[in-house]
Amino acid sequence: MRYRCLFLLFVSLILIASLSSWGFFGHQKINRIAVFTLPVEMIGFYKNHIQYITEKAVNPDMRRYVVKGEAERHYIDLDVYGDSALYKMPRYWNDAVEKYTEDTLKAYGIVPWHINLVKYRLTQAFLEKDVDKILKFSTDLGHYIADAHVPLHTTENYNGQKTNQVGIHGFWESRLPELFFNQYDLFTGRAVYIENTQLEAWKAVESAHLALDSVFRFERELTEEFSDDKKYSFEERGNSTVRVYSYEFSEAFHEKLDGMVERQLKRTIKMIGDFWFTAWVDGGQPDLDQLIDGPTGEDEDYLRDKLKIIFRNHESGESVGE
Repeated sequence: MRYRCLFLLFVSLILIASLSSWGFFGHQKINRIAVFTLPVEMIGFYKNHIQYITEKAVNPDMRRYVVKGEAERHYIDLDVYGDSALYKMPRYWNDAVEKYTEDTLKAYGIVPWHINLVKYRLTQAFLEKDVDKILKFSTDLGHYIADAHVPLHTTENYNGQKTNQVGIHGFWESRLPELFFNQYDLFTGRAVYIENTQLEAWKAVESAHLALDSVFRFERELTEEFSDDKKYSFEERGNSTVRVYSYEFSEAFHEKLDGMVERQLKRTIKMIGDFWFTAWVDGGQPDLDQLIDGPTGEDEDYLRDKLKIIFRNHESGESVGE
């Protein structure tokens, strides 16, 4: 019975995570394609471990439900800080803490600062030539950069709950990429060195937030044109029948966005490659060919072990921390 409950909890986490961020499909595609932006000195190592980098791209979403402090790493609610917050927010963590307090920042999301922190950790992993950490932080970094490029990760109205547009979150970042991915040209060119990764992380947030008004407005306009029976349809997902945005409504929304999803995907892929390359350069440019057959999967059992802790603590009434 114990392991049956553990299994059901694990399945539930997978289902929840698949509905958040770019979804399993998006995050995995993004990380995989980013590998091919790397220079010859890096691409052999990353291609050798491309399955790990692809499959584990969703781990940060899985951790959102088992690790205290993980959730705020995926977004930033800029609108709670007032008009022009995108331009007035301090770019550096210590300055932001001094202005708003750490508790306030964590309450409304810290994604641009966390991206830079993970980049620093990846740099340290290269310096230490630690294969497990290189893979873990490369994979995690790709996830957070991808999240920062999602318009709905920059607002307190993240799922349209304040504007009667509930469901728009998964619609933009999961439904549309899954339906139209094969139409996208995601060639981005080679990774380049980034002089200031903290400011670059904010550029991701900026590109996402500037697109936010259009996302809400276009969905609202189309909703006025489509009746509910045309806006939604039903699809079989496993053993369940679920309501989804219809193909017709999705296509109309996608056309109104005029390439927005594709542009954000390309920016994401390019920035991930740039950050991986920058961390490698800052980490002393180690010879990755010598590490190519090293250990892999430092966190292979991480989620399983965390779930066991949750189950045990649930029975004892304890809470789960980092």
